[in-house]
Amino acid sequence: MSFKVTVQPSNHTFNVEPGSTVLDGALAADIILPYSCRTGACSTCKGRVVSGTFDAGSSPAQMLSPEELAQGYTLFCQAKPTSDLLIEAQEIRMASDIQIRKMPSRVMGLNRIRDDVMVIDLQLPPAEPFRYYAGQYIEFILKDGQRRSYSMANPPAENNRVELHIRHMPGGVFTDHVFGAGDTAMKIREILRIEGPLGSFFLREDSDKPIVFLASGTGFAPVKAMIERMIATGNTRPAVLYWGGRRPADLYMHALAQGFGQVLPNLRYVPVISDALPEDQWAGRTGFVHQAVQQDIPDLSGYQVYACGAPVMVESARRDFVRDNGLPEAEFYADAFTSQADTHKG
Repeated sequence: MSFKVTVQPSNHTFNVEPGSTVLDGALAADIILPYSCRTGACSTCKGRVVSGTFDAGSSPAQMLSPEELAQGYTLFCQAKPTSDLLIEAQEIRMASDIQIRKMPSRVMGLNRIRDDVMVIDLQLPPAEPFRYYAGQYIEFILKDGQRRSYSMANPPAENNRVELHIRHMPGGVFTDHVFGAGDTAMKIREILRIEGPLGSFFLREDSDKPIVFLASGTGFAPVKAMIERMIATGNTRPAVLYWGGRRPADLYMHALAQGFGQVLPNLRYVPVISDALPEDQWAGRTGFVHQAVQQDIPDLSGYQVYACGAPVMVESARRDFVRDNGLPEAEFYADAFTSQADTHKG
């Protein structure tokens, strides 16, 4: 027996099988609720249960405040209904030609631009256009059924090529293969099975609000895709990119980011380093990247923020921007990759 979930304010309904999550049921019914990691490591899928019972799992207690929990908020990627539910959530309208599907892909390029960062050029089947919003991600489906998620670092291309930025997580099944040597190494023309596009992290092009792009490490990948989408469409919204890393080398496409402002005159780039060493000779901004935003833009009430990176950075920015800088919570869009080895996006 399945459970019926009704979404307010749309009044759309869908069924969830016992043991499945609210988000799984919604996606199976082509109803897109906000979501990112699907592991309970971010709060993108936060929503309120108005009535009904459910098993929340352990993640909401770690990610949400006691006040939010008392008001019925939970993470829909973890919540499993135990009765029919009435929920409050903001549905996301996808273009009709953006369909989640499984398909083979072929590795066409491997460019190790840093010791721990590989840029992969992936060819998807050319027969049918692969439609997605810049900022979304794909999942690799491994032979044993495990999945690994990575953001696409380029906007949609006519040739169905996808660029990924993958950081090595030592001990990770997938990234050890990407960065391996000899027979264990990923090879050019290797075939990998993927599913996508996934996620609700993409530029809301119906808004004219100024934008703050906030990235740490390889969280730059989907932000790069969004900015290149702005360039391709001639989007002139004011924007500023804050990209943070521990050391300057973590900003692995620093020159590219510097060049964005030459193509988009309304875009500024602010690199921020938290743990520079004397030999780095870093003369730029230092500290936590989200705090640099707070210093420069104390009033975020009229902005949209698009943040991607480690969960601690994303959640600190969400909390502090809303609490201290007047950012409407609905205007904070985020993608977070989990810290567990090899299960991150980036």
